[in-house]
Formats: sequence, structure tokens, C-alpha cells
Amino acid sequence: MAGDSGEEAFRALVEAHRGELHGHCYRMLGSLHDADDALQDTLLRAWRGLPRFRGSSSLRTWLYRIATNVCVDMINRRAKRVLPVDYAAPPAEATAPWIEPYPDAELGVADGAACPAARYERREALELAFVSALQHLPPRQRAALVLRDALGFTAKESAEALGTTVPAVNGALRRARAVIEERLPEHSQQAALRALGDRRLSELVGRFADSFERGDVDGVLAMLAEDATFSMPPHPEWCQGREAIAKSWLMPEGPPPRLRYVMTTANGQPALATYVLDRERGGFVALALDVLALRGEEVMAVTAFRTPAIFARFGLPGRLALS
Repeated sequence: MAGDSGEEAFRALVEAHRGELHGHCYRMLGSLHDADDALQDTLLRAWRGLPRFRGSSSLRTWLYRIATNVCVDMINRRAKRVLPVDYAAPPAEATAPWIEPYPDAELGVADGAACPAARYERREALELAFVSALQHLPPRQRAALVLRDALGFTAKESAEALGTTVPAVNGALRRARAVIEERLPEHSQQAALRALGDRRLSELVGRFADSFERGDVDGVLAMLAEDATFSMPPHPEWCQGREAIAKSWLMPEGPPPRLRYVMTTANGQPALATYVLDRERGGFVALALDVLALRGEEVMAVTAFRTPAIFARFGLPGRLALS
């Protein structure tokens, strides 16, 4: 391949894998923007290395090998991220402060496991609790777990991807699983959402948003689990319990409506795009993306990402009209 025709052929070759590779980079790095950079570096390395690709492994396996090593390199290069002692305490599934939400549409694939050998469904492996738990692992343990349990790679394929031995991968996987199982909630969000069904889920999330819009704090708190958590990345602080959450939520001053909500999804979970009234601009402006975790019909966690710039990645407007 040469010139523009070669680049076009390469793009056609890798396009089917772009979405899932981006999701893989996000799992490894926990950051949407870092995943963007990792994907671009992966495709550049793949383009440069294509003449050396002899088909000894599948194209998909080869691309994942490159992406995994790009991510491991990025983790090793960046400043060490340390969780404050009070943040690292229970609840273990609390979202790490540098995590960014992930637009489901970016993955571009159907629900279900990556392959029958994978332990986690595709969307389970994007849930906030799972991605956050991964960040507690050293890079190679993280890679071993993602390759084996999220993607269903064999121990041999994983060893080849990481440039190590099968026993080393199995050892890393064993240690990684122990950490992950300790930090993950008992049931995944996918199991919780299936139990509710689409109609009931929509009703619950709609009622939650409506209570906020009406300024009904008591109504909001009544929908929270007794041990519910609230966090607001990138701030490391979090709170647990209805009373603590009530104290942390400072509602905008003035009579309703002061807030507007748009239902969406992120990380395979229900989410609410939050807009706050800005009278000077004559509308509601983007404030935060609230990702919800449910237990039965109760909200057990609210993770409010105060990064309005990310709205565009979710196909959300930056401003809503007053009407």
C-alpha cells in the first residue's frame, strides 16, 4: 500500500475495531481524553508497523496488543495518582477523582461479552465502579485483567501482548482479581437495570430529575438508598448517607425552576445532564453530568462530573432555552 490509497485501505481495515479499541483504552486509563490520545497513538503505531504484520495473529489481537502497550506506556509516564487516605476508605467502589464519564455511543458495538471466555459483559466492563477499581491496579495487572476478563484473550495471547510469560500473566491476573472482587459491588449495574426493565427505569430516573427541578429535596432524598454515596470528580471528596448528602447539595437560590435535566446514559448507566438557570444569558447552561447507580428501585450512588465541556461528546447542547 502506498500514498492516499494505502491510508484509505488502512482506515477501512481498522475502522471496525476503532470503537472497541477506544473503549479498551478508556478502561485502562480511566480518562476519555487520555483514551483519545491512546487511540491515535495506537493507530499511528499500527500504520507504521503494518509492513511487519505477517498475520501470525488476528488483526484484532495485533491491534489490541499495540493499544495495551500504548496504555501501559502512558500510565508509566504520567505522574502517579494517589488516592487520599480518607477517600480510599469504604465505600470501596467510590469513583476515583480523575475518572471521566464515557459516552455509550463511542463504543459502537452491541451489548454482550466480547467473547464467551470474557468474565464481564461489554457494558459491565465500562461501568464506573469497574473502571474506577481498575485504577487501583499496577499497569500490568490492569492489562492482564482487562485482556483476560473483559476481552476474553487467552493467557498465551495476553502474554504475547505484554511481552511476558504465561505464568507471569496468570500470577498478575490472580492478584488483580482479588483487588477487583474486593472493590466491586455485589451486583453489576447491568443486572440491576435488567431487573428493573426499560419502562420502570425511565420512570424512576424521570421522577428523580423532576424532584430536583421542583426543588423537592425531601423527594430526592427519599429515592436514595440509606447508604447512598455522592462524589463530584475531579474533587476527591465524597459523602455517604442521606443526611450527609443533603448537607452537601447546595440548591441554587430563588424559586423553581432553577435546574433542568436531560436524560441520557454514560458508562452503560442512566445519567442526567444538569443545567442551571443563567438569567443573564437567558437560559439554562450546562453544569454537570450526573451518572446514577441503582440498587433495586433506590439510587445508591450519584457521581456528578462537573465538566460541562464534555457535554458535546454525549451529543448534548451546552445551553437550553427558557421555554
